[in-house]
Amino acid sequence: MAAVNIFYGSVYGSAQNVAQEIEGHLSTKGLQANVVEEPTVDDFASADRILVISSTTGQGDIPPNLEWAVSDLAEQKPDLTNKPFAVAALGDSSYGDSFCGAGKQIYSLLESLGAKPVADLLEVDSIEVFEPEDMVIQWFDGLRF
Repeated sequence: MAAVNIFYGSVYGSAQNVAQEIEGHLSTKGLQANVVEEPTVDDFASADRILVISSTTGQGDIPPNLEWAVSDLAEQKPDLTNKPFAVAALGDSSYGDSFCGAGKQIYSLLESLGAKPVADLLEVDSIEVFEPEDMVIQWFDGLRF
């Protein structure tokens, strides 16, 4: 079975924790999942299935640990035609227009590179959801990945 590569963008560890929880959850179901710690363009291009979990920093910015890989993806434009992907964006709606901005940027970029979304962007609002891993796991279980 094809593996799910999990990419995360995290500043304070929330998105990283969600990524690790998803990885553990999938392994209990007998599915192969890999959290990619320091992603490169090749990691995205060689992935069977892409799951991105990202918080948002600043004014809708991508966290530093994922920023360079996303920037390189935009610059190098690898062909991701029909590669299945999903994005869960963690944010705080009190930030207004920049709410979940990183996830929105990543979703749009992957789609522009030909990747095939298996779901709409999931927006997790930290004002309403205290434990985002539960919401993301429930959402992921409903995907046709």
